[in-house]
Amino acid sequence: MPSRRSDPPRRQSTGRASADPTVLPLHGRSDADQQQRGRSADQQQRGRSAGGQATGRGGISDARRYSPRGRTVREGVGRDPFRPALELLRNEQTDDRRGRSAPGKRSGAGGRTGAARQQVGGRQGSGTVRQGSGTVRQGSGTVRQGSGGRQGGGGRQGAARQGAGRPGEAMPRRATAKGTATRRRPVRKPKRQPRLAEPARRLRAGTAVVLVLFSIIAGRLVMLQLVDARGYALKGLHDRLVTQPLFAQRGAIYDRNHQVLAQAVEAKYVFADPSQINAKAVASTADALRALLGVPTSELVPKLSRKTRADGSKDEFEYLARGVPISTANAVMALNLPGIGVGHDERNEVPGHDLAANLVGFASNNGATGDSLTGRVGLEEGYNDLLSGTDGSHTFEVGQGDLSAPIPGGYDETKAAHPGSSLELTIDRDLQYEFQQVLTKQMQGYHADFGSAVAIDIHTGEVLAQASYPSYDANKPGEYTSDQMIDANTQISLDPGSIHKAITLGAALQSGAIQPDTTVTLPGRSINKGGTNYTDTTPLDRGTKITLPGILAYSSNVGAIEVADKMTPQTLYNYQLKFGLGKSTKEGIPGESAGLVQPPSNWSGSSYGSIPIGDGVSTTPLQMAAVYATIANNGVYIQPHLIKATISPDGTSHPAAAPQTRRVLSPQVAAVLRHDLEAVVTAKGATGHRAAIPQYRVAGKTGTGLLVRNGSYAPGDVASFIGMAPADAPRYVIAVFAHSPGGEGGDVSAPAFQQMMSFTLQHYGVAPTGTAVPTFTLTQ
Repeated sequence: MPSRRSDPPRRQSTGRASADPTVLPLHGRSDADQQQRGRSADQQQRGRSAGGQATGRGGISDARRYSPRGRTVREGVGRDPFRPALELLRNEQTDDRRGRSAPGKRSGAGGRTGAARQQVGGRQGSGTVRQGSGTVRQGSGTVRQGSGGRQGGGGRQGAARQGAGRPGEAMPRRATAKGTATRRRPVRKPKRQPRLAEPARRLRAGTAVVLVLFSIIAGRLVMLQLVDARGYALKGLHDRLVTQPLFAQRGAIYDRNHQVLAQAVEAKYVFADPSQINAKAVASTADALRALLGVPTSELVPKLSRKTRADGSKDEFEYLARGVPISTANAVMALNLPGIGVGHDERNEVPGHDLAANLVGFASNNGATGDSLTGRVGLEEGYNDLLSGTDGSHTFEVGQGDLSAPIPGGYDETKAAHPGSSLELTIDRDLQYEFQQVLTKQMQGYHADFGSAVAIDIHTGEVLAQASYPSYDANKPGEYTSDQMIDANTQISLDPGSIHKAITLGAALQSGAIQPDTTVTLPGRSINKGGTNYTDTTPLDRGTKITLPGILAYSSNVGAIEVADKMTPQTLYNYQLKFGLGKSTKEGIPGESAGLVQPPSNWSGSSYGSIPIGDGVSTTPLQMAAVYATIANNGVYIQPHLIKATISPDGTSHPAAAPQTRRVLSPQVAAVLRHDLEAVVTAKGATGHRAAIPQYRVAGKTGTGLLVRNGSYAPGDVASFIGMAPADAPRYVIAVFAHSPGGEGGDVSAPAFQQMMSFTLQHYGVAPTGTAVPTFTLTQ
């Protein structure tokens, strides 16, 4: 029995020399293979005993029985069919390395003993036999022979590997360790073994896929956040933004003493959010609001019903009423109706109601839109841009649906509103009130359908009062017609009649056609021009010589036509223009009529008789008042105007531009006319006695003209009186017009003038001059 050796225990490859009967045969292994496997196991056991290794003690080869998953080969049988083949390949490589480098057991002088190992290989005859110094592996078709193993010094010599030939091919013989020749068995081509897993490759592939995905996501994020971010953000904001107007406070209109004539006051607007109102509650909500707002149910229901705007968005805001008093707004909120709210607004207020209403006009807001107060007529319309200022807005982000409320920290932008400027007029509120009271009473007494009165400061051209009849309450404009809202002094055209004779006499005096003491011989009680007879209301016999004061006092048509014949038609036309006829005064009222005067080229045969006495000439009451103000102002025309100054929102006053002025008559001619016009009030048989004011000298002229409506004359007459006082040192000119079914200017308008001028002189403290009233010679 061989003695124990002190060499280290021989390594055993996992699965090669296992004698465990539980190891399953691989791929149809034959009984001979099993027997060979048994013998190899016995030899292995004897080798262990010969080597001196204790039975049952594991070594490195035993440790290799455990697979990477922590199970032994025996435990893994039946679970992984490829495990034995994998172990076989691994052990072949291990044996190959061992045969080259591992120190083996030596026999005698150091050669290997005849230890043999046999291992299950998975094919028929797959076993390995090592004898002496040589090794033969069978079963896989490969024969490996060591050429003596290690001898003496233990080196391995003559190691040779020879591959298997193809099936049926004669294999060369090779000597075994005992010197006998053996024939190599034909080796079958091994089946392709399964490839081992490659974690590195899978990791690289997975990393590449992840990088591609991240690149796509990153690119999309760049598009969303940088390239298309603004577009998407704006589109999202559009559905969440709500804009509420911030109305600029409208400027006020003051009189010359800074008393309020019209102003904007705080109010509320009532609105609806149809998206918050249930369709079944629309009718009941409209019924609840109808009485408070004064808006018909038929108008409320469409505004309360849900709908979509033209841009596809939901309708979330509708005005139900504008300029609502605060008390009414509080009553609406007390109803606690879903989708109904109120907001800050303003409304126009005229403290005097009808005081200067035809002059100032009114402003209102549109109940269906977000417009601020807008001037509709009068100065409110003419200076709307200056009074309105610039509206602002508050745009903020709100939630959707049940969260329809401002979002804290969301989009919020406020554009401040800039208040409008105010107007300071030349009007005196007290004087305006008196004029309106007198005019209304006088017009109602004569059943006049329109009346007008205007007062001018002759030294400045400022309009101190400008009244119209009928008037209206500017706080309730919806209750009146448009005819009641017009300003009669600037928007009504009429034939002035006899008050035009002052222009005819002034042009003749200034042109030198006549002299202050000139007398005119009358051809009779009438005169024919172009087939038309012109008669006098105060008939004088043929051959009567009438003076210039007589022509004015008796209002002689024949005498005025005879004076006009002493100058050219062009001269009269030129002075008509110089006195301001035929063009707007630009006082400030929108829609002012320019009137119409005909050039001589358009005159017909009758024009030579009608135009000198004020027929066939279209003027406004204000234009004729400016004519007499020119005579009172020593022949200098000053443009009549209403605006004294504008007041900016910070309270700074900016005086209005200076009015246009021009000289029309010399002071001497103007003085002659003032003297002759005084005869109208004081001379015996004159037409204007009812215009006289005790203790004051008054100069003026009565007139009877025609009203022009829609390009034709209306029935009835326009009675007028225009006068100045004190006559010898004039301060003011007042013109009164009235359209009545019949009556002379002296009867209708002169009494109104007398009351208005008396109050004006007392109001401004103008004392009588104390000079004696002159006497006049009317005829010779």
